[in-house]
Amino acid sequence: MLALRAGLLLAATGVVAFFFLMQVLPLPEPPVLAASTVYGRNDEVIARLYVEDRIPVKLDEVPSYLPQAMVAIEDYRFYRHAGVDFLGIGRAAFRNLLALRTVEGASTITQQVARTLYLSQIRTYTRKIQEAILALKLEKLYDKQQILEMYINQIYLGHGSYGVEVASRVYFGKSSRELTLAESATLAAVARSPENYSPFRNPESTLRRRSFVLTRMVDLGYITADDAEKARAEPLRLAELQPRIPEAPYFIDYVLAEISARYPDIAADVYQTGHQIYTSLDLSMQRAANTAMATQLTRGEKDSAGVTQPQAALVAVDPQTGYILAMVGGRSYRETQLNRAAQAHRQPGSAFKPFLYAALLDRGYTVVSQIACEYVSFPAGPGQPRYEPKDYGSVPYHGRLMTMREAVKISDNVAAVRWCNEIGPSTMVSYARMLGIHSPLLPYLPIALGSFEVYPLEMAVAYAPLANGGFRVQSLAVRKIVAPDGRVIEENAPQATEALDPRVAYLVTSMLSTVMGPGGTGGHLGWTLNRPSAGKTGTTSDNKDAWFIGYIPEAVCAVYVGYDDPRALWAPGGRLAGPIWAEFIRLAMAGQPATAFPRPPGIVDVTVCTQTLQAANPTCPTAVEVFIEGTQPTAICPLWHFDVPPPGGPGTDEGPEGEEPGLAPWPDELPDELPEDIDLLDIPGWREWFERAREAWQRDGEDWPLGP
Repeated sequence: MLALRAGLLLAATGVVAFFFLMQVLPLPEPPVLAASTVYGRNDEVIARLYVEDRIPVKLDEVPSYLPQAMVAIEDYRFYRHAGVDFLGIGRAAFRNLLALRTVEGASTITQQVARTLYLSQIRTYTRKIQEAILALKLEKLYDKQQILEMYINQIYLGHGSYGVEVASRVYFGKSSRELTLAESATLAAVARSPENYSPFRNPESTLRRRSFVLTRMVDLGYITADDAEKARAEPLRLAELQPRIPEAPYFIDYVLAEISARYPDIAADVYQTGHQIYTSLDLSMQRAANTAMATQLTRGEKDSAGVTQPQAALVAVDPQTGYILAMVGGRSYRETQLNRAAQAHRQPGSAFKPFLYAALLDRGYTVVSQIACEYVSFPAGPGQPRYEPKDYGSVPYHGRLMTMREAVKISDNVAAVRWCNEIGPSTMVSYARMLGIHSPLLPYLPIALGSFEVYPLEMAVAYAPLANGGFRVQSLAVRKIVAPDGRVIEENAPQATEALDPRVAYLVTSMLSTVMGPGGTGGHLGWTLNRPSAGKTGTTSDNKDAWFIGYIPEAVCAVYVGYDDPRALWAPGGRLAGPIWAEFIRLAMAGQPATAFPRPPGIVDVTVCTQTLQAANPTCPTAVEVFIEGTQPTAICPLWHFDVPPPGGPGTDEGPEGEEPGLAPWPDELPDELPEDIDLLDIPGWREWFERAREAWQRDGEDWPLGP
C-alpha cells in the first residue's frame, strides 16, 4: 500500500511538473522540412530531394475551397475551439465506447499540426497530453490562418507526398494553385487514410469519400448544392504515378558530390532545406539514354552480390558548353549505385587513338600519309619481353602500307603504334592532356592503344574539341544554386579555351566519319542515324573493356561495357557499346534536322590518285581528300592506268613504236607540280591526245572511260 501511494504521488508530481514546464518553456519555432528541387537544362524539374517530399505553399495561393474542404472533413469546429475540442473529445469517447473500439478520433487540426511538428506518431496517453498542451500553445502564438497554412503544408497525403502542393502534383500532375473543387475535395478525402483512400489504389472508395466531403462543405455553407453536384459529376483525372527513383539517379548523385566538395554544409542538409539546384541535364536526352541502355544491352546475369553483369555506362556532353546532358552509371540504380560513368577507371583501347592522330595532323602529316602495317618489335623495360603490337582479329598484320585514314577506318593497331613511335609517346600524352584527359598517363608506346585507364566522362569531354572546332571545354553539371530565400549561392558559365587547330579537329572528324561508313568499324551504326556522325570503337586486347565514343555536332557520347570483376566479353566495342550509342543518338535527336560539322577556313579538297596518293591525272582511280591548305599533294600521278597510251606513246602519229602502254614519258609541256585550279586539258598536247584516244576506243566499240 505504501509503494502504491508513493507511486501515485510520484506520478502526480510528474504531471504537475510536466504542465508547469510546458507552460513556462517557449514553444520552438515550427520546423518545416522542404524538399530541394533539381532542375534540368531547360529548367524542368528532374528530381526533388527530401526526407519528406514537401514544397511549402502559402494559404492565399491555393483556391479557398481547398482549406475549406480540409476543415469540413477534419475539424469542422476549427474556428470555434482554442486548439483542443473538448466537445469533440466527449463525442468521440462516447462513440468509441459504444463500438468497443476506436472508430473516431478527436484530434483537431491544431493538434495534428502539433503532432507532426514536435512529436512522434506513436500513440500513447502521454503523447496525447503533450499534443493537447502544444496545440493550446500554438493557438496562443499563431492565428487560425497561420495554423491552417502549417497544416496544409505538413499533412501526409500518400505516395510519399507531404503537403497539398506535392500531393497535387502526384495525383493530378499540376500545382495546388490550379485545383478544381472536385480535386480539392479528393485531397481532403485522402487525408483521413491515404492508404485506403488513394485514388490510385481504391478509386471507388475515394469517390465515395469525396462525395461525403462535398456534402459537409454544403452543410457548413462553404459551397452551394449545385457546386457539389457539379463536382460529384467530375471524373477522376489522375496523372501517371511516377516512380520514386528519379530518372537520372546517377546524375543526381554526381551533382550532390560536386556540391558537397564546395559547400559541405549545404550538401549535409539539402534534403530538408528547400534549395533550388539548376543543372545541365537534358531530360529528353536522359530518357533516351535510359531507353538505349535498357533495350540494347539485354544479355546478362546476376553476380554473387545480385548485380547484373556485364555493367555499362553512358555519358553525353554538349561539345559547345561542356554541359553534361545525360548520365547512366549502371544498368540498374536499385542494384548498384556505383557510377561507372564518373567513378570507374577502365582502359579505353582504340578509342584513345584520335589523340594520336590529332598530334600527327598538327605536326604536318596528312590523312594520306602512309606507314607500314607489318611485324615490328620494340624494346621494353628491364626484364620485360619486347613489345610487339598486333592487329585485332585473326590477321595480325596487313603486310602493306596504309594511309592514316585507312588505319583509322579499320582501327589498325600496328600502324598506330608505329605512328606513336615516330612522334614519340610523350607527344601523344601532351595532346591527350591538352584535350581534357586528367587520369594518370605515362609516355609508353602502348598508350597508342589505350593502355591507361580513364573515366567515360573525361573521354566524352576530351572528344568535344574534335566536335566543336578545337575548343577544350570543362564538364559542367551545376549551373546555379539558389538558397531558400532566393539568394544565388553559385552560378557557373561554360568555359572554353582553344586547344587544337580547328583545321586539325576537322580532319580528325573527317577520318572518324569514315569509321561510320562502309568498311569502317562503326559502319553498321552510321547508316542507322541518317545524319553526319563521327566515332571510334575501343576494345582492349583481352576483350575485357568495350567502348564506343562518338559525336554529332550537338552531342558527344561515350559508352562503356564491361564486367565489374574484369573478364572477357563476348564481342568487341563496336558490337556491344556501339548499338547503345547509336540508339541513344537516334532517340535523342528524333525529329531534329541533321546538321553537318562546320568546315573551317583553310581546308582544301584535292582529287588524288588512290594508288599513288598524288594529284590525279585523267586516267587515275580517284578519291577526293581533305587537306590543310599548304599540305596537299601537288605532284601529278605519273602512272598510266588504262590501256590507251599517254601522249607521245603508241597510238599517236608521233609516238615511238613498240613502247608498252603506260610506260611512255609524259610530254615535256607537263609541269612537275599541278597549279591550283588548273584543267589538265588546257596543258599543251593533252587535249589532242584526249580526242584521239577517245576516237580509238570508240572505233573498237568500247565505252570511253574518262568522260566527255
